[in-house]
Amino acid sequence: MKLKGSCSCGKVKFSLDSDEYYPYQLCYCSICRKTQGGGGYAINLGGKAKSLKVKGKEFISAYRAKVKNPGERSYQSSGERNFCKVCGSGLWLYDPSWPELIHPFASAIDTPLPEAPEHTHLMLDFKAPWVELHKTRKDKSFKRYPKESLAQWHERVICDKL
Repeated sequence: MKLKGSCSCGKVKFSLDSDEYYPYQLCYCSICRKTQGGGGYAINLGGKAKSLKVKGKEFISAYRAKVKNPGERSYQSSGERNFCKVCGSGLWLYDPSWPELIHPFASAIDTPLPEAPEHTHLMLDFKAPWVELHKTRKDKSFKRYPKESLAQWHERVICDKL
């Protein structure tokens, strides 16, 4: 699927191809929550880095968060959270550990996205106390990361039903 996205002020527009376009994975980590806002979580999609086309590159900046896990030494994330430096809209995450992938934030996508038949709630160890968890019977929850990748979820939930 071709995904098209933009920032709030319209200075940045982008497109990319995606096989992982169901907005099913809700991340409650403090970094996603604080940089993306919303309901206390962020939703990342999967996209092909080679297909990324951007208009307004001069308006983009990137943030590399400091990761602070309880009981562990803090470190700087290799993930680059790209955002519009004019309006602050989060656009996508890129991590050089997986150079073939771009993870656009569902909140920046203008293309209509399908409703996910189930959700994965992850990084619940970091959920803010004010965030109410809205789960269905089908949803899965994880204190940290699930073993199942975006691609594996799409294969299991979407492709198996086609």
